Amino acid sequence: MSGSIPFYQKQHRHYDRGYRSKEVESAVSQYQSSSSSYATRSRASASLSASRGLSASYSGLEESRLSPIPKRAKPTYLAMDKENQIIGYVVPIFRGSQEYASGLSDTEEARMKESAGYMARRNLFTSGLEMERTEQTSRKVSVRQSAEHISLSKRIYENEEYHKCMNEDSLMHAPKFVIKPRSHTVWEKQCVRLHCTVSGWPDPRVVWYKNNVTIDPMARPGKYKLQSSYNVHSLEIDRCDFDDTAQYRVSAMNSRGELSTFASVVVKKDTFSVECIQLYNRLGIPLSFFLNLRCYGITFETNIVDGFGVSFGREGETMSLGAMVIISPNLARYQPDVQWYRDDVLLQPSKWCQMHWSGDKATLTLTHLNKEDEGLYTLRITTKTKYETYSAYVFVRDADAEVEGAPGAPLDVTCQDASKDYVIVTWKQPAVDGGNSILGYFVDRCEVGTTHWSQCNDTPIKFARFPVTGLVEGRSYTFRVRAVNKSGMSRPSRTSEVVAAMDPADRTRSSAPWTGQIIVTEEEPAEGVVPGRPKELEVTEATKNYVVLSWKAPGERGHEGIMYYVEKCVSGTDSWQRVNTEIPVKSPRYALFDLAEGKAYRFRVRCCNSAGVGEPSEATEATTVGDKLDIPSAPGRVVPTRNTDTSVVVSWEASRNAKELVGYYIEASIVGSNTFEPCNNKPVKATRFVCHGLVTGESYVFRVKALNAAGLSECSQESEAIKVKAAIVHRHVAVQAIYWPPLAQGCLTHTHRGAFGPPSTPSVFRHCADHLSTYCSLAGSHTLWALLAISSAVPASPTPPYGISVLECVRDSMVLAWKQPTFIGGADITGYFVDYREVINGVPGKWHEANVKAVSDRAYRVSDLKENRKYQFQVRAANMAGVGIPSLPSETFICEEWTIAVPGPPHDLQVTEVRANTLVLLFKPPVYQGRDPVNGFYVDIKEADAEEEAWRGVNEKAISTNYMKIKILKEGETYVFRVRAQNKAGVGKASEPTEPVLAETKPGRTIKVIPLCYPIVVDIDDDGVISMNFACSNLTPDSKFVWSKNYKEITDETRITVATSGEKSKAIFNMPAEDDIGIYSCAVTHTNGESSSYTLSAEELKKLLEISHDHKFPIIPLKTELAVELQEKGRVRFWLQAEKISANGKIEYVFNDNTLSQGEKYKMNFNKDTGVIEMIMESLLQEDEGTFTFQLQDGKATNQSSLVLIGEVFKGLQKESEFMCKEWHRKQGPHFVEYLSYEVTPECCVFLKCKVGNIKKETVALWYKDGREVKGDGNLTFTEGVLNLEIAQISKKDAGVYEIVMKDDRGKDTSTLNLTEQGFRDLMNEMFSHIANSSTALKIQSTEEGIRLYSFVSYYNEALQVTWHHKDSAIAFTDRIKSGVVGEQLWLQIIEPTEKDKGKYAIEFHDGKGGLKRTVELAGQGETTSLSGLILVLLFSDRARVAGGLPDVVTIQELKALNLTCNISGDPVPEVVWLKNEREIVSDDHYIMKFESGKYASFTITTVNTTDSGKYSILVKNKYGTESADFTISVFSPDSKK
Repeated sequence: MSGSIPFYQKQHRHYDRGYRSKEVESAVSQYQSSSSSYATRSRASASLSASRGLSASYSGLEESRLSPIPKRAKPTYLAMDKENQIIGYVVPIFRGSQEYASGLSDTEEARMKESAGYMARRNLFTSGLEMERTEQTSRKVSVRQSAEHISLSKRIYENEEYHKCMNEDSLMHAPKFVIKPRSHTVWEKQCVRLHCTVSGWPDPRVVWYKNNVTIDPMARPGKYKLQSSYNVHSLEIDRCDFDDTAQYRVSAMNSRGELSTFASVVVKKDTFSVECIQLYNRLGIPLSFFLNLRCYGITFETNIVDGFGVSFGREGETMSLGAMVIISPNLARYQPDVQWYRDDVLLQPSKWCQMHWSGDKATLTLTHLNKEDEGLYTLRITTKTKYETYSAYVFVRDADAEVEGAPGAPLDVTCQDASKDYVIVTWKQPAVDGGNSILGYFVDRCEVGTTHWSQCNDTPIKFARFPVTGLVEGRSYTFRVRAVNKSGMSRPSRTSEVVAAMDPADRTRSSAPWTGQIIVTEEEPAEGVVPGRPKELEVTEATKNYVVLSWKAPGERGHEGIMYYVEKCVSGTDSWQRVNTEIPVKSPRYALFDLAEGKAYRFRVRCCNSAGVGEPSEATEATTVGDKLDIPSAPGRVVPTRNTDTSVVVSWEASRNAKELVGYYIEASIVGSNTFEPCNNKPVKATRFVCHGLVTGESYVFRVKALNAAGLSECSQESEAIKVKAAIVHRHVAVQAIYWPPLAQGCLTHTHRGAFGPPSTPSVFRHCADHLSTYCSLAGSHTLWALLAISSAVPASPTPPYGISVLECVRDSMVLAWKQPTFIGGADITGYFVDYREVINGVPGKWHEANVKAVSDRAYRVSDLKENRKYQFQVRAANMAGVGIPSLPSETFICEEWTIAVPGPPHDLQVTEVRANTLVLLFKPPVYQGRDPVNGFYVDIKEADAEEEAWRGVNEKAISTNYMKIKILKEGETYVFRVRAQNKAGVGKASEPTEPVLAETKPGRTIKVIPLCYPIVVDIDDDGVISMNFACSNLTPDSKFVWSKNYKEITDETRITVATSGEKSKAIFNMPAEDDIGIYSCAVTHTNGESSSYTLSAEELKKLLEISHDHKFPIIPLKTELAVELQEKGRVRFWLQAEKISANGKIEYVFNDNTLSQGEKYKMNFNKDTGVIEMIMESLLQEDEGTFTFQLQDGKATNQSSLVLIGEVFKGLQKESEFMCKEWHRKQGPHFVEYLSYEVTPECCVFLKCKVGNIKKETVALWYKDGREVKGDGNLTFTEGVLNLEIAQISKKDAGVYEIVMKDDRGKDTSTLNLTEQGFRDLMNEMFSHIANSSTALKIQSTEEGIRLYSFVSYYNEALQVTWHHKDSAIAFTDRIKSGVVGEQLWLQIIEPTEKDKGKYAIEFHDGKGGLKRTVELAGQGETTSLSGLILVLLFSDRARVAGGLPDVVTIQELKALNLTCNISGDPVPEVVWLKNEREIVSDDHYIMKFESGKYASFTITTVNTTDSGKYSILVKNKYGTESADFTISVFSPDSKK
């Protein structure tokens, strides 16, 4: 016991006797020599204390005499769990011994010894530390004090952190490079690494650039490797070659700002190829300049031979990749570093992959292929000096589906955000859907140590991410995913990595070193504390299937674990509902399912423990249930390029505005097969992919789909067809860059950016050679490095810019502008570099760089100049091939501030849309505005070869736009243009003129919608989508369609979406509105100015929207609306007729919002040829009252028509239907076609008649009057289905009810006619009308008594009522004036007439209607000697009459001639008209009609035929009247006569 050292002293490695002070050594020595019994007593006391369970203080006074190795086990202070794992330290509770306090000796010596021993121990064990308290405290008090101290410290820390978060602005600061990347110069095939350290808060986002182009590691897998860890960021470039010589920029950005820094990488060669030496000889460079090269010591040369090629496998198979490796010199015991990579990720041995090195061969075995194994595999052999790599792609196809048509298995199943009872499982969708769209996915889990898989979700989910809840804390799980479509379930995916259900903090502690945790043993339970409110509750993920919440534990939580209850309420209400009522959750995150899609919810969380349930947290904002992540848009234009005889390089435009993009799937199809097969089964993030395994000689088309967690996008437009065969390689040697250190000191300051590019023309090549010769002559014996690239059909660097001008000048800076190079090298220009030099007394100085970073605009402000000094400038252009040679030095410009009032010159003039008579000129406003802002522009024009005086204005009034369409060109002429700006002070200096432009329309080719001149064509598809289409047949591989509005490039796709396929591009209006009005243009890059424009006006937009609406909501035209008609048996037919409907049209029959179907009650018919749609009902019942609707659909086109049958309309139709049904049944036997009626002939005979049908010989007809049968008296006729009963000389006795009954064995029918009262009066009135019409005109006759006026009628009935009038007044009969009837003569006798009797007389016949009057004028012409001699002369003129001569019927044989003649009378002479079947006959060769002497009318038919049969009439009329005569002609043939 005495030999052990307490743990708190073991920390002092330097503890020995020399550590003690002199006073301590003296006290200890005195104590040891003075009393030996005290030690015995002390050991006894210590033994007693130990037996009581108390911790003893070890004196250690005899340490100098103790052995350094203890003789018994040392006490341990480590806390162990049940499995003997160290979990912390146990702190013994030290207390002072009571024996020291009470005293063990009453003598003074004992007390002195005790005091000296106490001082020695205190000085020995507490030297420099606080003296140990010896007062006794209970275990409960000390534990509680310790716990309160820990809780208080934690609350103080959390409070500080809270205030830091509440005041973020005080902590936020812009990025800062603590360590900047440095430049490197390396040899070829070496690896270089650029790294930097960045500070800033929030954490900056770091992006690496190469020559101002973002570095994408996936674009060249294995070439670049980006790493970020603890604010240290690095870029590793593998196997450097000449193309890696560039300026690299790293940019750090956060919400507080952005900062960049630069570093250069120069790659040097130490060997030269034969082609290089030949080039040097052609350029005249001595080879000796290159022999003085830097040499290395002995290095290992590594060659990888007999490597593996592109491989294809299938899921479940085993695949081996191997390569022979030759290392020289061959050292027996030398072991190189062999590494395998997949997609630039180092592989580690596992059950899925096994690695083997046999000394000269490296092998990688993939034991069970899955689609996760697809990718670019790289073998890397690293020696001490360099390394070699070899790469090839491995493709893994889906295994055969267990169910035909089932999709492929998902892949890359991973677990994220694991907690005590919760984990998020993510995966990637498969490329193969089995021919049917995937309905969703099922997630399965399996507890480690078991083989039972349980399904986590009951219904398939479409989102490729799913929160799995209900895990058991402390257990480990693996997961897998299956896809399902309507055909069945896919195979399961590869299982995920094992994940443990535990608190993330516990997981961190289990993997971190000991941090001083103290566990106090025998702790008594503390009082329970109700936990506080959870903090920082938020919705971390929301889909239509679930919502995930996360939060932080509260600060006030007591000393025991807490759990959580989650509550929800519908937004806008205050009704909170607990979600997990039965089991609280342990993790600070929770997934809610079964929420109503489209509804908005709020959420809050409560904490709970054994002490109770705490207050709820702050509620979240309203969250609408639905997918927040949209499916990505379809990728853009797909361009295939030949590669080998079995592969094609496919590139495409990335999906625009795609969120959380996972990658792309590429599909290929043999032309004409219409079957697409996936080229990759694992998504690739790059926009370029090499599709292997194609059939040589076949033509393929390609398409691309993008995917994220929400799903797969629509397929891109299909690419142009390409035939699989090896690409044709054109090899050339090009000077890429020259670097010469001695010249860099003054002769050639700009060569580090590449002084020379690949020679595009022989003249440029000679120019480069001349410069090389000059530079080499200056080199002497210095070292010269030349970096050469032997490329295959690679772009060249651009030629020099030209036309340098000054746009603005201030005291210390000048704004320059220049024109684009005439040859851009076959690739887009990525930027420009500007150099300047000062000219002193006409002598130019050294060139200086104006910009380190390339500028994209053709204008740049050169700063840090000196006022009133002269300068020259030069500009170089750069593209992907490198930096071109500089332009010729500009004119000498003086740096002095401009003070003129008018604006400076516009710049960057461009000509587009060149046609025979028009073009569009684009320009940028001047940089120098002058005294006032620019308010307009003037455009000037002249012929290219004309003098300067020939400039003339195009516009009289200034334009405000930065473009103008010029329409005054002549075809075949060449023009130049310039622009001047104006402000209030006047018109400024003109811009530099454009290059000469030839006014001509470039020929094109005719296609279906694009004419020869390739205009922009507006099209509206069947979905009503309005688009502008443009085509170009002169595309190059690098050509792009650039769409602009008002000649500003469209970059925002909120209103316009651009889609390009092959030689065609279209700009689609997303939501056409007034904001879209403007001028739209499309230009094609890398062509000879292919462009066109289209002006969208308000009127045009209105017209397009109307057409779009018709296309979007097409209507099936109808010839007739829905109508109803009654058919035989009372059937009800509803019908309509469509004007145009295809055979695929569908009809839905609806009654009162209920769909009707074919059955006994309803018979539907659709005649697709005529478009007639009908529905027939046998009868109408009371429940059939309502609205009938026919709904038509033909593709997208729809229409409907309705008919309302309610109220009186329905009742009337129903009644009529029932009547027709009865009528049909009635007509099955003998029946009346026309019911009983009467007819009054002109001869005033009355016939009761009816028409009957369906009669036979046995049919009997019986007549009844007033119920008594009328005996047949010869007046009953029964011919041709007509029954007649004649009543001659009808009188009142004939009034009564007449009935006729027809019957036979099939049934009977009855018809009744009521001729009583009103019926009889109507009959008599009709007869009276006939009598009146038959009356003759009033005539005057002189008699012996006086004058008689009379009129004759054809028949007189005693019931006839007549009235005589004189001077429009009824005559009162007296003895002098009498009336009467004699036979058929009605007369008025005036006896002894006088002058008063003169005037107008009339007889009025009454027929119950208007009646009829006959009138005559009676006037005196003289007097006689007696009254009886009074002569009255009647002014009378004859009316037209047919006197006679025509027969009633003429029967004549066919082919004979017929002539009829009749006499005509009347004054004046009547007009004669002949009629056939009541239609006037015109005289011709067949019909000859004559009227001679005003008396004789003849009618002749030259050759009679059967068509001449019919009813004929002659009509004569004059001003006094009209009369007609009828006759019938019947023509027969001789055969029929026989």
